[in-house]
Amino acid sequence: MSIAIWIFVSAPIVLILAVLNIAPLRRRFLSRWLLKWFRSVLPPISDTENAAIEAGSVWWDRELFTGWPDWQRLLDSPAAGLTDEEQAFIDGPLNELCGMLDDWQINREIDDLPEPVWQYLKEQRFFGMNIPKRYGGLGFSPRAQSEVVMKIATRSVTAAVTVMVPNSLGPGELLLHYGTAAQRDRYLPRLATGEHIPAFALTSTWAGSDAASMIDEGIVAHGEHEGRRVLGLRLNWDKRYITLAPVCTVLGLAFKARDPDGLLGERVELGITCALIPTDLPGVEIGDRHYPGMSFQNGPTRGEDVFIPMDFVVGGREQVGQGWRMLMDCLAVGRAISLPALGVAAGKLCCHTTGAYARVRRQFRVPIGRFEGVQEALARIAGETWRMNAGRIVTADALNRGEKPSILSAILKYHNTEGMRRVVGDAMDIHGGRAVCDGPANYLRSLYDSVPFAITVEGANILTRSLIIFGQGAIRCHPYLLRELRAAANADEAEGLRDFDAAFFAHLSHTLGNAVRAFMLGITGARFTGVPNTGLPPRYLRQMTRFSAAFAVIGDVAMLVLAGDLKRRETLSARLGDVLSHLYLASAVVKHHVDNGAPEADCAVVEWALQDSLASIEERLGEFLDNFPNEIAGRLLKWLVMPFGRAHFRPSDSLGRQVADTLLEPSETRDRLTEGVYFARDENDPVGVLELALEAVVASDAAECRIRKAYGRDVNAGNLEEFLGRGVAEGVIGETEAADVRRAMSLTERVLAVDRRDRLAPPG
Repeated sequence: MSIAIWIFVSAPIVLILAVLNIAPLRRRFLSRWLLKWFRSVLPPISDTENAAIEAGSVWWDRELFTGWPDWQRLLDSPAAGLTDEEQAFIDGPLNELCGMLDDWQINREIDDLPEPVWQYLKEQRFFGMNIPKRYGGLGFSPRAQSEVVMKIATRSVTAAVTVMVPNSLGPGELLLHYGTAAQRDRYLPRLATGEHIPAFALTSTWAGSDAASMIDEGIVAHGEHEGRRVLGLRLNWDKRYITLAPVCTVLGLAFKARDPDGLLGERVELGITCALIPTDLPGVEIGDRHYPGMSFQNGPTRGEDVFIPMDFVVGGREQVGQGWRMLMDCLAVGRAISLPALGVAAGKLCCHTTGAYARVRRQFRVPIGRFEGVQEALARIAGETWRMNAGRIVTADALNRGEKPSILSAILKYHNTEGMRRVVGDAMDIHGGRAVCDGPANYLRSLYDSVPFAITVEGANILTRSLIIFGQGAIRCHPYLLRELRAAANADEAEGLRDFDAAFFAHLSHTLGNAVRAFMLGITGARFTGVPNTGLPPRYLRQMTRFSAAFAVIGDVAMLVLAGDLKRRETLSARLGDVLSHLYLASAVVKHHVDNGAPEADCAVVEWALQDSLASIEERLGEFLDNFPNEIAGRLLKWLVMPFGRAHFRPSDSLGRQVADTLLEPSETRDRLTEGVYFARDENDPVGVLELALEAVVASDAAECRIRKAYGRDVNAGNLEEFLGRGVAEGVIGETEAADVRRAMSLTERVLAVDRRDRLAPPG
């Protein structure tokens, strides 16, 4: 009897295991039904979305999606750095350029770069950094381009934007990757020398983030060009927000190509296409300007009945309809360079100036940098900047190695520009009215004015966070999901079923493994996880491994439970995007620290950045699970990945004070935080005089303390000179020390001075 019961109970289990383990049976009795279900819940993916998903490459982001990242692989990846030629350019022409830039003059007096600056940019080939030397460009690496843009931005955002655009998404980049040999030979040498000023027109009135809905179009037709009747496109467009459009000589244009007369084949709707438009063609309108808060050239461009031959299409006739793929592929690189560098420039300048200002500015006889409220803001400025810079450098080095990490570039663009918003806000708060009142000596106001631009361009931040980072990242970086999608879309039913079966059950095994791993890491606090030595406490890599596993299993369950609805649950997607982002940025912080030689002096700011990222990861996971539409699944997942609740990783007040202190006095860590900031060691330079004041105050601090100790609370800025003379006479300090204090006070007075103008003078 017992044997019969055993057979009765075990037979179904044996049958199920047989079906699951014998592929032909599994495909026949299970996988074909799963494939049918998968297709029914699959969210529709447009051609433009598919091009974005397949653009670029995957790198460390894929490791994070596995739930078990190989840290040694990351640490062993080479840090490319700069060549001798690139460093010489930074030390020579770049510094020369920065010395020519007067941001007040540019933004408030002439509303443009001065003509000598335009000429210097052309002569020194700043517009051709990404163009190979064989075409007359500088042939710089992505890392070098990032360093150049960053340093210029510490002096003038307007100048930085003017340089970054030709070297980012635009005609030069498109020609390098997709242009014909004749197009490259014709345009690249002229772009490198600035003979041609390029712009790229994508955004239009009816199509912003939804670029695929643009109504700008080109109709395939015959027309006259240079006295010959040729096949080409008749274009009409109305674009806006186009940087350099008012001064450009060659316009890269994105439009929808149509062929109603069948001149190219049977298809009528050919798709988004990119073409190069000389702006002197009849029907092209340029010259108007927008004012985006700064004085870089930006404006609309229109075209009415503009005829171009087919060889004006980037890549020629064969590339008609391939424009969106081109744009997404190039954006995967360009978006990782320019705006992330701009965010870091803002952070570095804020570190450099705000730390110094907080040290020389006193209230209640104490440097304001010693007040805990100010220290909290200083710690955020330093920690955010360190993290932004680590992400910038690690990603640029990956680009140097040939990677095109489209998801990581979206992460970097979003978080570095949002970080810019936060650090500039904190710096303004600490400076108070000194930063509010605009004038030639205000080194923060231009940064403040530039924040909205950085937040908006190359993918508006709200949509980047809520739709791209996790939404596209899940498909592009997940080890199995893209294979499942391709199998489901396969027109060959037998081949599609076979591929889907293999991918789905590998995915299922992967998810179950991550679930077990996430639970074990949660209940043990990841204490027994082996990680490489980084010069930091091992708990950081252990917790990042734990959260990677938690992220992987939560993402898989969310896609299973919500299916196509996850695409519309933007707040949930955004939170998972934040988790992926901070896993990457924390990874970059560790990698950058190791590449720097893991100096002990940097550990406070490194640990602040890591703890802040871990806290953000934990908070977003908690918010995601608290708001998960299926309450039971949310609770089970929360128990699985956080069995003992949240660990609360926020940096302590003590650690924050250590980080703040790194900005208040010269040190190696401060030098690394502010490396790349341009200033002249000159009392007439607004940033230079601040640095001189900091050095003088620190050098004279001991002498001034002796004066205050000797004569009590009566000493103040108004009568300090009297007590200095008395102190010298009575032997409290020496004459040299008194001179040092006087110099410190004089420089501090220059620093604290606020710009003024005649009450009848118009602003600017």
